[in-house]
Amino acid sequence: MQKVTRLFDFPYYQLEKHALKAALVSKTNGEWIKTSTQEYIDKANTISRGLLRLGVKPNDKIAVISLTNRTEWNIMDIGILQLGAQNVPIYPTISEEDYAYVLNHSEAKFCFVSCDEVYEKVSAIKDQVKSLENVYSFDELSNCDNWEKVLELGADTSNQVEVESLMNAVSPNDLATLIYTSGTTGRPKGVMLSHNNLVSNAIESSKRFPIEDGKTKALSFLPLCHVYERMLIYLYQYRGVSIYYAESLDKISDNLKETSPHVMTAVPRLLEKVYDKIYAKGTELTGIKKKLFFWAVDIGLAYEPYGQNGWWYEKKLSIARKLIFSKWKEGLGGNLGLIASGSAALQPRLSRIFNAAEFGLMEGYGLSETSPVISVNDMREGGFKIGTVGKPIGQTEVKIASDGEICIKGPQVMMGYYKDEEKTKEVIVDGYFLTGDIGELDSEGFLKITDRKKEMFKTSGGKYVAPQLLENRFKQSRFIEQIMVVGEGEKMPAALIQPDFEFLKEWASIHHIKVSDNASLISNEKVLNRYQQEIDEANEKFAKWEKVKQFRLTPDAWSMEGGHLTPTMKLKRKIIKEKYIDLYNDIYQH
Repeated sequence: MQKVTRLFDFPYYQLEKHALKAALVSKTNGEWIKTSTQEYIDKANTISRGLLRLGVKPNDKIAVISLTNRTEWNIMDIGILQLGAQNVPIYPTISEEDYAYVLNHSEAKFCFVSCDEVYEKVSAIKDQVKSLENVYSFDELSNCDNWEKVLELGADTSNQVEVESLMNAVSPNDLATLIYTSGTTGRPKGVMLSHNNLVSNAIESSKRFPIEDGKTKALSFLPLCHVYERMLIYLYQYRGVSIYYAESLDKISDNLKETSPHVMTAVPRLLEKVYDKIYAKGTELTGIKKKLFFWAVDIGLAYEPYGQNGWWYEKKLSIARKLIFSKWKEGLGGNLGLIASGSAALQPRLSRIFNAAEFGLMEGYGLSETSPVISVNDMREGGFKIGTVGKPIGQTEVKIASDGEICIKGPQVMMGYYKDEEKTKEVIVDGYFLTGDIGELDSEGFLKITDRKKEMFKTSGGKYVAPQLLENRFKQSRFIEQIMVVGEGEKMPAALIQPDFEFLKEWASIHHIKVSDNASLISNEKVLNRYQQEIDEANEKFAKWEKVKQFRLTPDAWSMEGGHLTPTMKLKRKIIKEKYIDLYNDIYQH
């Protein structure tokens, strides 16, 4: 029996346990193209042989940069790892300057890109990267070598013996990958993860996944360069799950309908958007249909697992599921019964409504440095509690330091930061990784995150404010797309808000507010009064010193491209503050 101890063992294990006709499926020219488990392995071996002929040796670094998830990514991944070389995936949306930094810092020998857009960025800085020998593209480009050239080089199987002896030489504790964190501050850090870091995490996390082996479909769209989605891809391979790659974020709802997956991963921002879209459709209904819709929503928002609300509630919930929630399910492909949410805090109301609608939304917690999963909720055997990130997974010890910081020990803790012993020593102390997050373990062993240690701030009155708690409450408003709570060292908390312009424009036209552009919209008195109402309502639950006393609306949308957000939609606080320093100074009269 094939035992999985290194990342490239996953496809071979799948071949033995659940050889799939559709192991990896990507859409090309409007058609879903399936790659079987056997083809996947054959192509990965062809890549390994081709890379060997290009002179790739153990511990060489190969960068892979793809704008969307696609089958070629996995083939490259296994092909690289089998040689004892390392796959360095890079976020496609980072700046050219960061591309140059990561490629130089990792000393990448070759770079594989998805398309023209990524190739343009790489070719702009290629001259600055001495180690880089060549760039290959998955798409056909006139000005770049195609990855098919490497496959052609590997077509001759005479060096397969060499591939196999290199595979046998790879130990579970060897370095497998460098994950450059997109960090909300400073230069990206190269997180060193071993084969065992990721393998142990995939196998332990898999125990929390109530799916049927060999008979399940997943839709994948979170970037594969992010350790969360990547670990899950290995987990899917381990459990014999067919992986369908979504075309892009904009096409998610089409792809859900086309593929009818059973499972997917999401970040809270996406779930907020899905819920807002469903809610908006409900507001367009009339008469009894509208009444029924909002009756069901109210029931959903009161949801508690395990029948805690009593039989009368369960009876109403079962009617709401039949009449309303079943339609939501159909809209997302009909089969979706498990959504794993991570990378940022999930609003409890979303957890309630999605679980009431039987989507199986389970929140987990982790970091790049912990490969990534530390804890995750699981509906079975009482393992689910709303407002928590679940219980720690197997082999994982969670300790809460005296200042509330969450510290982790387990096989998933990284080897360290690449070429940075000093930073490694700061975060790994006595075998524990210090997460930088503040939290608590309750009496039943559920972990609750209360804030980022680094993001908490003190007002000039000496009171601590946890911005994420406030932001999560404020984002429940349909008027607010993004919000950043500020006020470090100032007399009071305040907020910079990016309106949900689509919703705001609709609201403005209903209220006969005529404006020519975003700037005039956000300075309109009626609009500002409406936002004040939202702020007042959200402020109610917070202590006096935490309440947001003032706010300013920003005229543009916050985005990854604009530098406001990291690729997992976290706020780059320092940059946002710099961009809107005039608004900030206006609040505090600097």
